[in-house]
Amino acid sequence: MALAQPDPATPASSLLPERIAPPRGSLATTACMETLQVGYLHAVAAAAGCSLAQPFPDHGIDWHVSHSARGHAVDDEVTIKVQLKATYQIAPRPPGPTFSFTLDNDHLIKLARSPVSVHKILVVMIVPRARDDWVRAGHDRLALRHCCYWTNLAGHPVTGSRRTTVRIPTSRIFDDRALCEIMTRVGAGGRP
Repeated sequence: MALAQPDPATPASSLLPERIAPPRGSLATTACMETLQVGYLHAVAAAAGCSLAQPFPDHGIDWHVSHSARGHAVDDEVTIKVQLKATYQIAPRPPGPTFSFTLDNDHLIKLARSPVSVHKILVVMIVPRARDDWVRAGHDRLALRHCCYWTNLAGHPVTGSRRTTVRIPTSRIFDDRALCEIMTRVGAGGRP
């Protein structure tokens, strides 16, 4: 079988049709990142059969996620609090078992408090730097890029004067199965 090779005299850009990106809105990138991660959380919660509530005012916690199941021993419905963060400063698919993420100490203190009556998790989304790469749609899927990871920071010490670096496990991908597993553990009286 022979493969056709491009003609060296033909510019590479002429091999594929030119695609001009439509103008995007002028909303700040960080605001758009917040919206993207909320969309990710909504998709995961919907697939997990969870309900979402946004506290107003938020007092440092973005969302309350609730899960009803007959198997919960603590209550028929359990709730966790979720703090969302997003960054494009970390490359997708971080190598190793963890990646570093820096939090303001005020946020860390709220997330690290222990014991608590309602458990909290931090969900960090790694997004591509270019907004053009955030979403891919096709006839059979809508892909949000790149990925969210979660951790429970209960008991984590504050080590910096204003900000503290925490380690986020790369094995803890935040998806619908992970959320159901978190809720099952909380529903049994355990930690996320």
